[in-house]
Amino acid sequence: MGIKIFTGDDRVKIGEQVVRELGEGYEVFEGESLTRESLPSLFLGGSLFSVGERKILIKDFGENSEVWNDFAEKINDYLKTDSEIVIWETKIDKRLSSTKNIVKSGVEIIEFKLAPSIDMKAVFNIYDMALKDGMQAIRELEKIESAQDPYMFFGLMVSQALKKLEWRPRGIKEKRILKELAVVDMQMKSTAVEPWTLVKSFLLRLATI
Repeated sequence: MGIKIFTGDDRVKIGEQVVRELGEGYEVFEGESLTRESLPSLFLGGSLFSVGERKILIKDFGENSEVWNDFAEKINDYLKTDSEIVIWETKIDKRLSSTKNIVKSGVEIIEFKLAPSIDMKAVFNIYDMALKDGMQAIRELEKIESAQDPYMFFGLMVSQALKKLEWRPRGIKEKRILKELAVVDMQMKSTAVEPWTLVKSFLLRLATI
């Protein structure tokens, strides 16, 4: 048994993971309703209505800052719990001493992030631009890079290359580009090189393939 903390903006995945961890019929406590005095009973006490270990979900505990700080200070005591406890936080501030103390104790904090959105039109424009001027394409990519996922971006470039081959099924350049994309795909899956570095390298040489 033990304590885990889930956080992040993908609430659907967190909800699914809560069920995987706790099963059905777990107890739910709102963080704002907790008091310092209630923590020992919650974490270390049993329940008249439970058989065996308790399964507990605590939501937005960190919003109750005073009680959360008390929990963080005494975290090593609460780790002795015989219950399975998941704490669901909307956000965790890693700069706070309370968070640092929890991390130091070894409690697992798992973040569930929504997949970044991707601008398909921007990908296609950058790909077409790279066919003529790789450096200009890289400059355009760098304007949106922080908001994109490199693997999704690469996948859309492959889609664009396949479409161009459909338009020109006998195109020699189109076939060479697809072969080169296959090589980059293997590199992204098997090397430690940053994926954006591989994408930019491909864009830079695309015009000369």
